[in-house]
Amino acid sequence: MTDKAQIFARLHAGSDLLILPNAWDAGSARVIEHAGAKAIATSSAAVAWAHGFPDGELLPPEALLATVRAIARVVEVPVSADIEAAYAADAVAAGAFAARVIDAGAVGVNIEDGLSPPGLLCAKIEALRRAASRADVDLWINARIDVYLRRLMEGEAAYIETIARARSYGAAGASSIFVPGVVDPTLIRNLVADVGLPLNLLVWPGLPDAARLKTLGVRRLSAGSGLAKAALSHTHAMATAFLETGRSDPFAVGPLAQTNINTLMKN
Repeated sequence: MTDKAQIFARLHAGSDLLILPNAWDAGSARVIEHAGAKAIATSSAAVAWAHGFPDGELLPPEALLATVRAIARVVEVPVSADIEAAYAADAVAAGAFAARVIDAGAVGVNIEDGLSPPGLLCAKIEALRRAASRADVDLWINARIDVYLRRLMEGEAAYIETIARARSYGAAGASSIFVPGVVDPTLIRNLVADVGLPLNLLVWPGLPDAARLKTLGVRRLSAGSGLAKAALSHTHAMATAFLETGRSDPFAVGPLAQTNINTLMKN
């Protein structure tokens, strides 16, 4: 696991852009790895939907841990887990949960502030760092700032608050900063310059493509729940068509249609 933690850290270094097509179970993780992903990150929403739950820490934590464990078992690349707010109201509980996520095989986590005070996430990050140290894992902590995503503030106030939180989270031990909901190139460039840590963005309508993000200095791009939404939408469309016509030929198209998917999976 130590080697994978080092690999994951290197993927955020230099001038390259780490692109993460987020997975929701072991099977999707294997397919994403087969497609060429250098690391696997989960999406809390996608994992919850795969178990029939809505997002928002309504998925039982044991199901999340089982998913991380299953993914870590079947992929060779580093695994990062979206733990939302760590299923914890305080730092002690957050550290305890992080220890279990690390034990499940994750070398990175995504943890968010949401509507909670920034000081609480600082305390949780410090607890996560202590838990990782006890496990002898250099855990990559991706701290998500929800100011833009939840429209907590607007304009210059939103920027000032985002930078203040980023610096506080960095001082607490965060490895990178995740700012979903941002698309403007000038704003992105300014964030890269001012957050002080590698910047992670989320796919979003109007977001520049990977090549442009790389030139702006972004170091990580996450699909979030995007792949799962597309997969579920495609499943709904295919099921609707099959129920109407009973035709089988649509099932014989696509990049994996002629692949023995069974061979992609692992015992």
